Amino acid sequence: MTNQEIISKLPYSNPFLFVDELLDINENGVRGCYTFDENLEFYKGHFKDNPMTPGVILTEVMAQIGLVCLGIYLLNDTFNENTSIALTSIDIEFLKPVFPNEKVTVISEKMYFRFGKLKCKVIMKNEKQEVVCSGIIAGMMV
Repeated sequence: MTNQEIISKLPYSNPFLFVDELLDINENGVRGCYTFDENLEFYKGHFKDNPMTPGVILTEVMAQIGLVCLGIYLLNDTFNENTSIALTSIDIEFLKPVFPNEKVTVISEKMYFRFGKLKCKVIMKNEKQEVVCSGIIAGMMV
């Protein structure tokens, strides 16, 4: 399965698709990018006169690239439109803000994948290669 095929299987669409490109993916992890367009709706109110990306959106980007894309890759041919995806736990530390028009890279390392549960260590870096947030995310894919 190609990286673009994995992205096309994501159960999201604009304005809630937060994956631009997958750079690397294998059975142990994934690395992908997303650029925050300054016209995204949430920037109008978070924060007034100083927009920055909400932590919940940063978490979603980490989950889409670091967990769901990897899960689709690991499930390969068994992933289909009947596959259910659910976030089961997150533990994220936010270290730096992410502003409009910033490009981030998500690096995910699989901790385990068994019985449909995938758990990963996930890091998000900005273009300066500074860690903006990191943590552990887990989800179910059945």
